[in-house]
Amino acid sequence: MEKGFTLWFTGLSGSGKSTLADILAERLREKGLKVERLDGDIVRQHLTRDLGFSKEDRDKNIERVTFVAKLLTRNGVAVITSFISPYREKRAHARNEIGEFIEVFVKCPIEVCIKRDTKGLYKKAIAGEIENFTGISHPYEEPLNPEIVVETDKESAEECVDKIISRLVELNYVQK
Repeated sequence: MEKGFTLWFTGLSGSGKSTLADILAERLREKGLKVERLDGDIVRQHLTRDLGFSKEDRDKNIERVTFVAKLLTRNGVAVITSFISPYREKRAHARNEIGEFIEVFVKCPIEVCIKRDTKGLYKKAIAGEIENFTGISHPYEEPLNPEIVVETDKESAEECVDKIISRLVELNYVQK
């Protein structure tokens, strides 16, 4: 059985987490891996619909995702999560719970994220229409020691995914 692992994408809204995670999931499937995607928007529609965006609710959201990722990981699945997950403490908890955990920091300046703003969320947050918006009215704690850092304002999506796969090969999670 393949060794399961969780790739935990973290970064600001609009940094490119979902885009990279989707491309990576496809590439890993092509290599024959069992892959599951846990995406912030989708999880909030189905698993955590009852939660808002207060610190307590964000923590609960990440705790539930951690639980699901842990179950999948221990059953030989490559789990790819894409959540802002703004708090270091919760990401550290996920790492401890899951075990086979690779943190991917999708680094992108907030100015670039604001320009990309496909959902119009930054515009609303800046106008005060959205409370507790990460990067505007709510903190984002950058990872201190992520296994992988990609800079989506400087590297193409393909370059970022190639970099992630190379690191997964180095860490013996994926064959070349």
